[in-house]
Amino acid sequence: MKVLKNILYKVSIDSIQGSTEKLVNAIVFDSREVKQNSLFVAQKGLLFDGHEFIEKAIELGAKVIVCEELPKNLIQNITYVQVEDSNSALAIIASNFYDNPSSKLKLVGITGTNGKTTIATLLYNLFQKAGYKSGLLSTVKILVDTIQYETSHTTPNSVLINKYLNEMVELGVDYCFMEVSSHGIQQKRTEGLQFAGGVFTNLTHDHLDYHKTFAAYRDVKKSFFDSLPKSAFALVNIDDKNGAVMLQNTLANKQSYALKTMADFKVRILENQFSGLLLTMNNKEVWTKLIGSFNAYNLAAVYGTANLLGLDSTETLTHISELESVSGRFQHFISKGGVTAIIDYAHTPDALKNVLETINDIRTGNEQVITVVGCGGNRDKAKRPVMGRLASQLSTQVIFTSDNPRSENPQTIIEEMEVGVEPQNFKKTISILDREQAIKAATKFAKKGDIILIAGKGHETYQEVKGIRSHFDDYEKITELLIAIES
Repeated sequence: MKVLKNILYKVSIDSIQGSTEKLVNAIVFDSREVKQNSLFVAQKGLLFDGHEFIEKAIELGAKVIVCEELPKNLIQNITYVQVEDSNSALAIIASNFYDNPSSKLKLVGITGTNGKTTIATLLYNLFQKAGYKSGLLSTVKILVDTIQYETSHTTPNSVLINKYLNEMVELGVDYCFMEVSSHGIQQKRTEGLQFAGGVFTNLTHDHLDYHKTFAAYRDVKKSFFDSLPKSAFALVNIDDKNGAVMLQNTLANKQSYALKTMADFKVRILENQFSGLLLTMNNKEVWTKLIGSFNAYNLAAVYGTANLLGLDSTETLTHISELESVSGRFQHFISKGGVTAIIDYAHTPDALKNVLETINDIRTGNEQVITVVGCGGNRDKAKRPVMGRLASQLSTQVIFTSDNPRSENPQTIIEEMEVGVEPQNFKKTISILDREQAIKAATKFAKKGDIILIAGKGHETYQEVKGIRSHFDDYEKITELLIAIES
């Protein structure tokens, strides 16, 4: 239980009706989760307006209402706190409610279009190997030291973020590595958090269904670095032209990593094979099990972050050499029949291009590259033809299929991908609506030495069609089908 006046610290308040001495035992923004003595925050969302559920929240036991617009009828013994921005207020209140846990450990936020999950997960694994209790807030999972929780969003809501951070503090966690999405920044989920550092990976075409323009998408990412304090570091990929933009107005210690240009943390690729990468990091050689130039960038960010957090560089390189690939990120195996299967989360044009270019860089040229790919429904439609063009351009054969169509017609999504295929590549492409049948077809086309890339879903273990999620695991399915066809 916390006293209301204490958890309103630093919240931008327009007016207060009622007592601020009330005791609050929970912070809630979904009226269905309200219990006795809750504080209910009414947020305006894309689909629902929380202000419409204030009355229901009070009926269920809420004693404090935080809102942007006061109800017409104010109920006696209920405290109403009118604020400028409910999203911002929720984040700050949640942080105060859990005694500002982000200030009691070193929290590092990773943002950018691609690489967030890999970098955050590799950092968590590296610091665990180095003997530090660590935490992870990612798309794939949430880890409080070794305790695992499932997650459904890149950046959890403000209450969950602070709840997990508080658990980390209670368990003596030293470092937490957190994916920070553009949606999370825009919706103020990271406000009230104290970051020890921020990492920028890259910026490519994605989420324009939400942000509308690339400039708006970029500026949301930049606002994260603008908000970092002097005590933090800002580590950016300076090979990406937007890296310098992220540093323009930040007060944080400005640091850079790169493969192509001069940087504070410079990485060079000496060898790139299916067995791993041989790299130099600031002129020190290291062999890693990870594959591809995009992973060289990810490891450069990991190396730089570890250095900036005070780890010894030689120890860091030792741990980097022991790191395994992240689930669904260029996860691969070679079947008994000699077919290489690769599962990757690539769901943006840049990510798909990186994965296919990596495959083409490593292969001898005699093998087929068979790509199975789709695009998610209810997401940025502009990237669909681009992904269709890239897949057909950089593969020997492409099978367009269903990804997570959600509420859209999956056939329409495939047709929008096919629009991007250039005439000279028409013969390379076929479409098979059913994802399992598409993967099965790829296994039948593949011969010894060939490479099958299944792109788009990566670590996801479900397929969402018309709001219903059914179990579907690309790695599980390709393994099962290759065993069946080769036995």
